[in-house]
Amino acid sequence: MKNFFILPIFCMGMTAVADPGEDDIIARIQKVGTVCIQGTDCAATEQTTTSADAADFDVVSSYEQSCATCHNLGVAGAPRFAEPSEWEPRISKGMEALYNSAINGLLPTMPARGMCFNCSDDDIRALTDYMVDAAR
Repeated sequence: MKNFFILPIFCMGMTAVADPGEDDIIARIQKVGTVCIQGTDCAATEQTTTSADAADFDVVSSYEQSCATCHNLGVAGAPRFAEPSEWEPRISKGMEALYNSAINGLLPTMPARGMCFNCSDDDIRALTDYMVDAAR
């Protein structure tokens, strides 16, 4: 009979010890990234990425892996590789405009970073230069 009364007290004590605090739970389930809504202060901060080793970046290989799918065939209105007439209207807006479109995307068809998610901003600029140089 004595064990019958001790068992519930023991279980309640173990629950209190094993139960993590609310703050611990909240800390473990925090979001990995943050969301910034256009028009808010956080939208003004520029986020850049850098390659682990810029010297190892292969423009041609990266173009083939990330850009060629659309730019070789002109998918969804993408200017085709080495087609001056298709690139000229874009080039006339300036290289910064092209870099911005490549890095941030251009709705509804150009995805941000041109689907090269491991590319730094400088890598994206190099890819853009590669395509523009081929069209000149």
